Amino acid sequence: MASGLLKQEECNFIGYSIQMFFTLTMGGRECLLLTVMSYDRYVAILKPLQYSIHMTRRTCLALSAGVWISASFPALIHTICVLCLPFCKSNVINQFFCTVPTLLKLSCSETSTYEKGLFFAGIVMLLGPISVILASYISILLTVLGMQSIEGRRKAFGTCISHLCVVGIFYGAASFKYMRPSSYRTPQQDKIVLVFCDILSPMLNPLIYSLRN
Repeated sequence: MASGLLKQEECNFIGYSIQMFFTLTMGGRECLLLTVMSYDRYVAILKPLQYSIHMTRRTCLALSAGVWISASFPALIHTICVLCLPFCKSNVINQFFCTVPTLLKLSCSETSTYEKGLFFAGIVMLLGPISVILASYISILLTVLGMQSIEGRRKAFGTCISHLCVVGIFYGAASFKYMRPSSYRTPQQDKIVLVFCDILSPMLNPLIYSLRN
């Protein structure tokens, strides 16, 4: 009976780790993909005649591979770090699915240092890409405002509006999710933010991207 319970807990813990890895990977992938898309918009509007030269098939494949590798590597590091922690509490988490903070609460060791590192890593992961996106759109805005044709402005804004909507929703929810200090978090808030950021936001993407059509 004890052996069966142990195996069940080990299986649950492995399941938690796999789910956490893919959740972190998908979140990082979305973050970096939005950054790459802002570069695509930048080239399309500022250098339309050279778009096919800059955004070749090889370049797109390289950017896609870079996004997946850059997203999965930190996710793997965080997953390994959590796996190395000792766990001596219940394997039941107060969340819809597994995240790093929920697993840290199950650890019987001191995790405050790791939580601070996780907090700063989240800031870097958010501020780095959003800085690139802001720089791209500032350049785009200056170029669009300098256009003489109203039709040209309309087409340029139409190219960017769907991406800007997704960026606003994703980074707004992600900032509230990851950049809040742990002292200001409540389980109920975490559940609401998790549902909005990881479920509702991706579900809205097809609708938002189809607005241009």
